[in-house]
Amino acid sequence: MSELITADLVDLDLSADTKEAAARSLAERMVAAGRVTDLDGFLADVAAREAQMPTGLDGGIGIPHCRSEHVTEPTLAFGRSAARIDFGAPDGPADLIFLIAAPAGADSDHLTILSSLARQLMNAEFTGALRAAEDPRQAAALIRGDQPEPSAADAEASTKTPAADASVDQAAAASGVAASGAGSEPAAAAASEPFRIVAVTSCPTGIAHTYMAAESLERAAQDAGIELVVETQGSAGFDRLAPATIAAADAVIFAHDVEVRDKERFAGKPTVDVGVKAGINRPAELIAEVREKAARGEISALAAASAGADRSAPMDRAGESGDRFGTRLRKWLMTGVSYMVPFVAAGGLLIALAFAIGGYEIASAKSVADHFVWTETDSWAALLFQIGGAAFTFLVPVLAGYIAYGMADRPGLVPGFVGGYIATTIKAGFLGGLVAGLIAGAVVMGIQRFKVPASLRGIMPVVVIPLISSAVVGFLMFVVIGKPIASAQKGMTDWLNGLSGTNAIILGVILGLMMCFDLGGPVNKVAYAFATGGIAVSDPSTGSLKIMAAVMAAGMVPPLAMALATTVRGQLFTKTERENGKAAWVLGASFISEGAIPFAAADPLRVIPSSMVGGAVTGALSMLFDCTLRAPHGGIFVVPLIGQPFLYLLAIAAGTAVSAGLVIVLKGMRKTTRPETATPAADGEPATGAGAGGETKVPVTV
Repeated sequence: MSELITADLVDLDLSADTKEAAARSLAERMVAAGRVTDLDGFLADVAAREAQMPTGLDGGIGIPHCRSEHVTEPTLAFGRSAARIDFGAPDGPADLIFLIAAPAGADSDHLTILSSLARQLMNAEFTGALRAAEDPRQAAALIRGDQPEPSAADAEASTKTPAADASVDQAAAASGVAASGAGSEPAAAAASEPFRIVAVTSCPTGIAHTYMAAESLERAAQDAGIELVVETQGSAGFDRLAPATIAAADAVIFAHDVEVRDKERFAGKPTVDVGVKAGINRPAELIAEVREKAARGEISALAAASAGADRSAPMDRAGESGDRFGTRLRKWLMTGVSYMVPFVAAGGLLIALAFAIGGYEIASAKSVADHFVWTETDSWAALLFQIGGAAFTFLVPVLAGYIAYGMADRPGLVPGFVGGYIATTIKAGFLGGLVAGLIAGAVVMGIQRFKVPASLRGIMPVVVIPLISSAVVGFLMFVVIGKPIASAQKGMTDWLNGLSGTNAIILGVILGLMMCFDLGGPVNKVAYAFATGGIAVSDPSTGSLKIMAAVMAAGMVPPLAMALATTVRGQLFTKTERENGKAAWVLGASFISEGAIPFAAADPLRVIPSSMVGGAVTGALSMLFDCTLRAPHGGIFVVPLIGQPFLYLLAIAAGTAVSAGLVIVLKGMRKTTRPETATPAADGEPATGAGAGGETKVPVTV
């Protein structure tokens, strides 16, 4: 790789008087050096980046920058302006202008170099040396970080340093001994743990501001005697903070202009959330603000928001390199499912509402685009049905696209969506989407392994990878594997339609067990995705409608059972669990299985088996009663849309009673009787003490 900057890319007498003119002057030097192929195209990319957010910084610095397909390799041009140029900084115009150019497909090594420069801009000695530089070669060497040759005086001073350092060390050691003998309080104070902060910085291009904010926060934390660790979410990717580091932190600072990735990791901490430039310009204020929040015990609202979120497969957790293949495969699949579920919920509930208003015959209504009548109920029902159907058309493409995304990041989206759409056209359905997503991700990962010339890197992510991967995935889906998958999908559908009697009941038991095994986790999501995939068609089969009904009914059982158990035998539960039980009534009725998680986390060996038994009973009864459901969500609020609604509610009640009774029995077995001294009641629990016979009942965990 060529040097980031050379003397030819330095102008110590920049004559421009506007930021546009300054960018053009410096960009012309890049063109002359062969590092930019299209001057006007590159300047358009610079202007587009500038429009997102001004690039001026406090201290007289301007850093126009962008990623562009017209850049052949990471490049920096530097200009020094005596007239000073306005780049939108709060403290006025800039005299030091850095034009940073990165290729559209720049690799992490290149971007790391640029991020290091961005951090240097926070160093007053560095910027001062640039202002004092007398020729372009000296300025370029400073920016590159070249070490100057030591002078004779420096060499002489360096020979004296060890002795001086030794004497200082001896004095410090003696002082330390004296201090330690004076008393233990200073030592204890020194040993006290400092305030800990974790921070995340990010900006739209992830080249400069991201790393400058990190450097600024780190310097301010060092001055304040605070431990601060930063996660820079830049263009070069990011190293996720260790969970232990986040758990040990006392507070969080977000300095960002794009969404923080995997934000729920920081839930429940005092948080300051600002733009990235605030992290650069006023880090000390942010640190002081977050410390005040921590002192007040002010917790981030993110805690509540993330409590009910799907934590099984956010995009950035998918397939980390240290995982085994089976673990990575599960994460890839769950990524696709997690992005598909909102489409299922939106489309399915709109269709269910359409049926509630206009009846099932509304499915045959003509297009509302030409026949909508404002005053007719059927027109509104048809409108809702067709909007819901439009949402359903995205299910398989979204599933495939985000499976590929989980495997290969953004380059996987195009072939994934293309493969998923092809799966719908050849009627390969849900299975076709799964396979298309996996193939698309694998193809992109294979292409990314090839080393390409620097001149092609800029077009790889926007032209080469989408072109080749889409062609390969399309060929495989249309010609090779699509038809066999479509046949398998049809066979499975026919089998489901033919289920009756014992076979249907066994399937209901299996689905009920899966829904209650991990309460919203991967196994639960697999069962749910299987059910929603069956109804996500224009004319779902009766078997698919029965499966959807069994899955939702079983998923409602765990929270309802825990709510019933805490009501019937509250003394077996803690005060906190009894409070959670009140909320579990609503969560269970709304088909939110996660409402039972607090109980399962506290006592998994009793709660989870009890929930699974009740879920199996409900799933079996729902299939036995031939209950059907066209909506993928809604709980008791969509009961009017359920086939055999009274028997459906009976199935849910039976499973809830079985689970509640079983968990009460298992928890009751924890108590044995043995002589013991009396213990006082705590937290609202019944007191234990001597009875008439001098005997005390003490809970003993089995």
